[in-house]
Amino acid sequence: MLNSLIDLYGDSAVMCAAGLLVGLLFGAAAAHSKFCLRAATVEVSEAQPGPRLAVWLVAFFAALATVQGTILLGALDTSDARQLAATGSMSGAIVGGLMFGAGMILARGCVSRLLVLSATGNLRAIVTGLVVTIVAQAALSGALSPLRETLALLWTIPGGSTRSVMTTLGMGVPLLTVIAAFALMGALIFGRAHRVPLSELAAATLVGLAVSVGWVATYAISQMSFEVIAVQSVTFTGPSTDTLMALVTAPDVIPSFGLGLVPGVFIGALLTALIKGEARIQRFDADSPMERYLVGGVLMGFGSMLAGGCAVGAGMAGGSIMALTAWVAVFCMWVGAMITHRWMSSRPPMVQSV
Repeated sequence: MLNSLIDLYGDSAVMCAAGLLVGLLFGAAAAHSKFCLRAATVEVSEAQPGPRLAVWLVAFFAALATVQGTILLGALDTSDARQLAATGSMSGAIVGGLMFGAGMILARGCVSRLLVLSATGNLRAIVTGLVVTIVAQAALSGALSPLRETLALLWTIPGGSTRSVMTTLGMGVPLLTVIAAFALMGALIFGRAHRVPLSELAAATLVGLAVSVGWVATYAISQMSFEVIAVQSVTFTGPSTDTLMALVTAPDVIPSFGLGLVPGVFIGALLTALIKGEARIQRFDADSPMERYLVGGVLMGFGSMLAGGCAVGAGMAGGSIMALTAWVAVFCMWVGAMITHRWMSSRPPMVQSV
């Protein structure tokens, strides 16, 4: 069937459709579960681990377990994925991760969360998301690209087995799959212990599953196509930039996985918000100062391009295939977020309020 669709509509259109479907799943599930790395880091920073941490752990380990399980079954090969095959930047993962973590505290959400909130009518998220996208484009190929390249080249590692955490640990796929499955069960138990509704835990599991589906779908298409197709999964900074640039400058844009993913997430989150009655306009006000969100957007836009992805692209998609730089990046995102939250909490109430 997939081969017929490729023959009929072409590789690009099928990839775009796959991105749209994965985006719908991710957007709806993320909106219902309130999936948010920032909220999880805040709970840990305050030494009060609870529902938001549980949701993030369920999503992360669901992605890890299903991706590694699929690899174990022979239905997926991620060795050619950019996060493993290309030269990686450890300095970029560290500096970019710290910047991204600080930015998502200031902006009250990572890139994926901002996209989900935008669909509910949150104008703060829309403005901040646009800042993230513009700065990311500047870091990729604009005025900020020389700085990004300089920082990225400070410490690099070659692609291949060197860039895999599994090689470093000497661990095989079967053992990792079992560990991830037990970790997922532990996260689900932790969630129930903190009274997270079953529907939200199920939705968090679907967030992780969406990452897995992204890998499997693009891999399957790459195996059927005569063209070189990048094996990829859910990530937001790059696709958001591509989507904005397509809307602004490219009337005849070539469809891609990312160009389907972003509107898919928006539509999935919007439908969920409408069904649950949570859609409403939210603006900047005295308790949510614009300048804080703008600084957060700048840090996330540059940081994500330097780190090789956002909290989902590096943290979950890259983490699920055990890319070393992705694990370093998401660890630094946690560190940057916790330090920034503690610093903000020490400020006077007029400054720390959001």
